[in-house]
Amino acid sequence: MSYDRSVSAPERELSPETVWHIQMPEIRFGRDSIEELGYQLRDSGVDRGAEGLIVTDETLVEIGHVSRVSDELEAAGLAVDVWDGTEREPSIANVDACIEFVRDRAGDDGYEFYIGLGGGSCMDVAKGTRTIVANGGEVLDYVAEPTGEGKPLTERGAPLVLLPTTAGTGSEISPVGIYSVEEKNIKEGISSNHIRADAAILDPTLTTTLPPEITAKTAMDALGHAIEGYTTHPHTSLLRASNPASRPVYAGRTALTEMFSEKAIELLSGNVRRAVHNGDDLEARGNMLQGALFGAIAGLTAGASLCHAMAYPVGNRYHTYHGETIAVLTPASTLGYNVASEPERFVRVAEMLGADTSGHSTREAADLAREEYVRLQRDLNVLPSGLAELVDIDEEAIDWLAQQTVDTQQRLLRCNPRPVTKADVVGIFEDALFNWE
Repeated sequence: MSYDRSVSAPERELSPETVWHIQMPEIRFGRDSIEELGYQLRDSGVDRGAEGLIVTDETLVEIGHVSRVSDELEAAGLAVDVWDGTEREPSIANVDACIEFVRDRAGDDGYEFYIGLGGGSCMDVAKGTRTIVANGGEVLDYVAEPTGEGKPLTERGAPLVLLPTTAGTGSEISPVGIYSVEEKNIKEGISSNHIRADAAILDPTLTTTLPPEITAKTAMDALGHAIEGYTTHPHTSLLRASNPASRPVYAGRTALTEMFSEKAIELLSGNVRRAVHNGDDLEARGNMLQGALFGAIAGLTAGASLCHAMAYPVGNRYHTYHGETIAVLTPASTLGYNVASEPERFVRVAEMLGADTSGHSTREAADLAREEYVRLQRDLNVLPSGLAELVDIDEEAIDWLAQQTVDTQQRLLRCNPRPVTKADVVGIFEDALFNWE
């Protein structure tokens, strides 16, 4: 066995992992499931008359989703404040601002419950706020060294329910909160089961207001989770944890995550065209939201890998949407460089994306996955044709992005099925410049 899969060698035994573990929030899914929000909170131990906080953004206030949620809470006899200051791709300072709001309004003990309403940014801010208030201190206290102090989280905090309004990020079930560190131009994550929400309510009617381009971008993130989770290393290639508490949250693929990946790829690739071209197609919206959930269960348990590792430096430097960054990088990384790790597995990906692999060698059939993925993106007609169209990039920038990837994203690179060097990453970024002409 190699220490490359050890995560933290001193906490591992020199023998293969034999145990896998999955932890999920309580999940409610379906049209108008938002009407069960009051019941969900009572089931989570929130008493009538309790005071809570909705963490969201200004857009969701304007289009009426916040009023819809607050009406459900008030009908359940619950009081609620609203913090709508979430930024796109939130910074640690943005989370600190929400924490300050909580401490000013509700004291050091915080609110009696929290609601995260929105895309991944809103949900990540809600997760970070609830958890830091419960544990004390500031966000950087719990970010890994050397950026933060690396303190372990020990408390979950008051009940947190997440309501996604996009089909893509998977934050509603993820054990990670992702935040930018503006002064260092990097993104960092707090990875812990203590930051995971207690429950998630996935109502397709909350996603119909998404414009076509955001629908497509978030879908590519979800599809990335599903494909990366399906093609990452098996959990048995990790070294055994010396105790269950030190087992990583991204722990390799299992039979369970493979099942969710396969269904996610089918639902997402089979419905995204309909959802993008007709946003009122509630059946397609429901299938997208379910596919995003399944992709998150797979990819955010087994582990996202190289593509996501490369996407974070791009997002930090150019402030791109995460989903469109995943879209332009997936062909060269997950479906290009990584195919050599296990071509037979990528043949199955190609078939799930709709390719006819008959009459091809294994490697030829595996390469069809990239072709089908690019065809899907072109059909959507709202995504950039490659990294060069997404950002104004030059050779110096590619070198910087590659260095940042290998220096700051080992948490994700550890999950990649094929080892990577800086030179490899430079080549992949160059390959990603043009996915089609």
